[in-house]
Amino acid sequence: MKPLPQKRGPHLNLPVVFSPEPEGGFTVTVPSLPGCVTFGKNLNEAKQMAQEAIELYLEDLAADGESLPANTDAFLSTVAVTLPRPALMHA
Repeated sequence: MKPLPQKRGPHLNLPVVFSPEPEGGFTVTVPSLPGCVTFGKNLNEAKQMAQEAIELYLEDLAADGESLPANTDAFLSTVAVTLPRPALMHA
């Protein structure tokens, strides 16, 4: 897959979630764009597919006269928690 051409103009920063799949590859979701989901065989392809899916989603919003989401500095992180003893026995 060729890299997407760079576009000039305003940019939008949206958080995306890359979830590794057991059979390989990554499913990508965009929390601020409901239903915007794509897949890539590897992380690089998943990023390219996410960019394309987001751009198409935004084009559809604009064509329908709907407002575009705002830039966001949101990010995804993890938090380590201690499991209760009974849960450890079932793991």
